[in-house]
Amino acid sequence: MMEELMQNVMDKKRVIFITDGDDVARQVIEEVAKQIHGRCISRSAGNPSPYSGYDLVQMIKATPYDPILIMFDDNGKGAKGDGERAMEFIAKHPDIVVLGAVAVASNTKFVDGTTIDISIDRNGRVIESGINKDGETVGGPLRVYGDTVDILDKIDLPIIVGIGDIGKMGGRDHLKHGSPITLKAIQTILEWSEQDEKGFEKAKKAKTRSESISSRKNKPTSE
Repeated sequence: MMEELMQNVMDKKRVIFITDGDDVARQVIEEVAKQIHGRCISRSAGNPSPYSGYDLVQMIKATPYDPILIMFDDNGKGAKGDGERAMEFIAKHPDIVVLGAVAVASNTKFVDGTTIDISIDRNGRVIESGINKDGETVGGPLRVYGDTVDILDKIDLPIIVGIGDIGKMGGRDHLKHGSPITLKAIQTILEWSEQDEKGFEKAKKAKTRSESISSRKNKPTSE
């Protein structure tokens, strides 16, 4: 049963959600995709998001290898927009597994925000605090507020990492510096996923040993 479950996951396309899609974000995510030996669906960029969840699924399926980085942006809209609808559609698709999301903070008002697991501040520190658009800690609960993040609280994701505005944060995440904050956020999601896979393999080996021991114990002895 566990082996079948893991095989089903491995057969799916692995994607990471990025809740920012302006031109700066696009350039950064394209570069980060190269650094992690993944792929970026550049056509997903735009504010607001130019494609539906259905359209993006077709692009994901046509992508030759993963992990695949996809951008979403509701362009400052406080209500649920096309970017959030697309994320919701993709997250529920049976042929795709979402490894996690980079929740990008913005100054959008009248939003609920999303719970996050960790933040990475403008200095590259992993912190257990909220974060703002400039990549500065804001204290309080582990929560990020932005125009395209509310939906993340309503879909089941393994990990959500909060950061400031991609490619910016007072120049700390600039492309000329290698966008270290965004890169670290995506690497954190990948490392989290690898730990899950190692945990499965460890459980699988333990199960095999247990079955082997049980088999030996139940083997009839010759007279």
